[in-house]
Amino acid sequence: MALSDWFQDQSPAPQRSGPVQIGWLLTEAKSGVVYYPPERVRSVEVNRKHAKSASRCPAIINMESRYFMIRVPFDMHLRFVRDKDGKPALRNMLGDASPVRASVLNKKLHVTSESEWRHKSRPTIQVSLPYLFITDEPTHMTQLAAFMHYNKAPLPGTIFGGRFPIHDWPRPLMWAFEWHDTSLDLILKRGDPWFYVNFETEPQDRAVSLVEAENTQELAQYLEHISASVNYVNQTFSLFKEAKRARPRKLLQPVARNLQPVAKK
Repeated sequence: MALSDWFQDQSPAPQRSGPVQIGWLLTEAKSGVVYYPPERVRSVEVNRKHAKSASRCPAIINMESRYFMIRVPFDMHLRFVRDKDGKPALRNMLGDASPVRASVLNKKLHVTSESEWRHKSRPTIQVSLPYLFITDEPTHMTQLAAFMHYNKAPLPGTIFGGRFPIHDWPRPLMWAFEWHDTSLDLILKRGDPWFYVNFETEPQDRAVSLVEAENTQELAQYLEHISASVNYVNQTFSLFKEAKRARPRKLLQPVARNLQPVAKK
């Protein structure tokens, strides 16, 4: 389908009852096996026997049902440094012991331009990720820290959160980190809770059903259409209306799982 055929009002499908179906996928098939699938946040090893237990509180259960966790895909031990010219840089402290080749890590990880830092003493780094969440019904997604999981070794800074409409503006995620104490290394272990995504539906009491989605041609073309806009426009939210006009009516195509036929006796 040509993009020129899309430039008409093609709003998402009419709102339905029941759970809002949200799809997730990896935009990169290469090395996709190292990335963990999203997991619904649930209280584990908690007391559910007492009627007044917090783990049986409807408010807590409802909140947890809307949060999904992403785990750290590979070990990282990073130190903030400045090169001989004083420019900010990162040093991989794992060296040859790193499970990720330096050439691969350098493509995924970078320090943002110093002029773009929110505070001059707090470097910002970003890790590019292949996670993409899509839906055909009005839904906002928020990316935030894994605040419900205890970390024995707190990070030397905070992550950048973000909120955007995934029904009109889907985009691959990145992990952005603001480094408050650069005297401390940033250490991330594979499998540890990394961050959450939260979904806001319309109306707000609708449940969320997360499914693995296909990376269809229509989706790939739409992502290409909107992906480079941040390089040309400062306030990309101003482009939502134009993006909605170019949006195919359906973006979410759940992965079809082949079922083994039952052998006849």
